[in-house]
Amino acid sequence: MISNQILQSTIEGIKAITRIDLCVMDVEGKALATTMSNAEEYENAVLSFVGSPAESQSLSGYQFFKVYDDQQLEYILLVKGDSEDVYMVGRMAAFQVQNLLVAYKERYDKDNFIKNLLLDNLLLVDIYNRAKKLHIDIEARRIVFLIETHTERDTGALETIRTLFAGTKQKDFITSVDEKNIIVVKELKSNEGYEDMEKVANVILDMLNTEAMSKVQVSFGTIINEIKDVSHSYKEAKMALDVGKIFYSERNIIPYSNLGIGRLIYQLNPPLCKMFIKEIFDGKSPDDFDEETISTINKFFENNLNVSETSRQLFIHRNTLVYRLDKLQRMTNLDLRVFDDAITFKIALMVVKYLKYIENLEF
Repeated sequence: MISNQILQSTIEGIKAITRIDLCVMDVEGKALATTMSNAEEYENAVLSFVGSPAESQSLSGYQFFKVYDDQQLEYILLVKGDSEDVYMVGRMAAFQVQNLLVAYKERYDKDNFIKNLLLDNLLLVDIYNRAKKLHIDIEARRIVFLIETHTERDTGALETIRTLFAGTKQKDFITSVDEKNIIVVKELKSNEGYEDMEKVANVILDMLNTEAMSKVQVSFGTIINEIKDVSHSYKEAKMALDVGKIFYSERNIIPYSNLGIGRLIYQLNPPLCKMFIKEIFDGKSPDDFDEETISTINKFFENNLNVSETSRQLFIHRNTLVYRLDKLQRMTNLDLRVFDDAITFKIALMVVKYLKYIENLEF
């Protein structure tokens, strides 16, 4: 269904060109969009016209036209004037509204198709048949962006995204399958790659931060070459968003192709993870470490196990840092100054984050 705002904008544009007043009414005689002030006076006349077999009618200085949506009467167009010129304007206006109905219906059908495609609700033969019917290229380079907003049903963010991709001749699709995520299925040029997609993600982020005042995270999957693989790129983008929340919360943009070790941990089963943590920490938990120990560990990793630089940034003596690392070694049997132990400890911390994420999902 066309929004009343679009209808209003359309008839105002026609009036600006022709200087003729128009009104679009529903089949119950209620004005949906109008440039005249007395449209409600013609409610009964419209109801009579709806029940007549005529496609157009002239009455009391006004002309009436029927507008159909796939053989179903959808609107009555009321045009002020009874001359031949006014009749031609009315016919043209009715034709314009008719075309808007077709365009919006196709847009709805495309949106519905893309949603089912993303969610794997279509058989392969249906994908190709519906894509052909909706004039969507079957073979084209595409990628899926997933934008998670921090508020549900963020219409401001959705409209900003639609505006950003408005000039792409409907080759890009913007939709959503839940209340917090906006999905962009973007078609790529032959020379575009992942670096270009990183730039697109940054543009999305900047636009939403500045115009929609929305705090968001953006992820994207891998580039696919056929329409049937769109759901594959979507699942990758979804996984990237989850992995980013767990392990890379400081990042606002998370490409699936750059998940690092977080990708591996995310695909481990929880019992195996718990067994690993028990082996490393012997029943203890990193949550048991005091704040001083945690800040020391984090800063030591940030500085690539460099004792001198870490002590300088923590504003402590080198020997104090060594004492803290020795204390941690006694607690865990892991010496963070040894590369293998440092890797084990780092992975263990990531596994603990993953287990916490799983526990929160269960609740």
